[in-house]
Amino acid sequence: MKILVTGGAGFIGSYTIKSLLERGDEVICIDDFNDYYDPQLKEYRIQKFLGEYTFPIYRVDIRDTESLRNIFLTHKIDCICHLAARAGVRSSLLDPVLYAQVNIQGTINILEMARNFGVKKIIISSSSSVYGGNEKLPFSESDRVDTPISPYAATKRTCELIGYNYHHLYQISVVLLRFFTVYGPWGRPDMAYFAFANAIMKEKPIEVYNFGKMKRDFTYISDIVDGILASIDAELNYEIINLGHNSPEDLLEFIHVLEESFGKKVKTILKPLQPGDVVETYADIEKAKKLLKFEPKISIQKGIPQFVEWYRHYYKTNSLQ
Repeated sequence: MKILVTGGAGFIGSYTIKSLLERGDEVICIDDFNDYYDPQLKEYRIQKFLGEYTFPIYRVDIRDTESLRNIFLTHKIDCICHLAARAGVRSSLLDPVLYAQVNIQGTINILEMARNFGVKKIIISSSSSVYGGNEKLPFSESDRVDTPISPYAATKRTCELIGYNYHHLYQISVVLLRFFTVYGPWGRPDMAYFAFANAIMKEKPIEVYNFGKMKRDFTYISDIVDGILASIDAELNYEIINLGHNSPEDLLEFIHVLEESFGKKVKTILKPLQPGDVVETYADIEKAKKLLKFEPKISIQKGIPQFVEWYRHYYKTNSLQ
């Protein structure tokens, strides 16, 4: 297939492109290389992580409808894997307008391109953040999710609803994947585990919120990409599907595994819960198992050392900090 990947220079996007190319698909990449975090890391993902592959890259903002139209006129696209978005719960509190423009309007633009150019399948990234402060665990796709506690979460839930609209009106296959705390090599520096790694290496203390009483369903990048590719291949109509490890880890235990991988101890500073933060995430993945044959394989005991190995090598050879 010829697959358009938006956000292709991002963490999940770059891994998705690599896996698609390795199995023989054609890929068109869109990314605006914005400065939400250091754009140089995005450049290096393309130059180094994906350097051995050849595929077209368009430096385009998904809010730019004219540029999008030109891409669709140039390429006959079979499927869209829409991963581009403004990420980050706390940052969305600072600029909710930008998050609405990119995540909601940008997604509508992509859906409009699919409608106008006859693309009948689109995979869209959603987030575990849509579950907000739900107390029922594990989080299931059938749970009500109408009380988001951050602008970011609200934009992702809105995209799920708009996705249904386009499926219903235009018979487009729309699959929305709710990702649960994705980590691994080439990851996003704004994520907590990356910040923890920075602190450990610099022998600085780590701030841990809600006084350490936090749990996250940490999901290794290769498991997430397995789920994305399975959703591309599956014959589905409209579905919302959790992709998580189905095993929430205590945040302090996660930090302990990081310490062991680095061979360094770190001081933790316990602080109150931050606005927009969720205390615990926990994915019910029965639907993913049924529809996608999804089976996460990488535990934090295996995944964190792989991240740390990459981190040590990367920052030894690149001066991005």
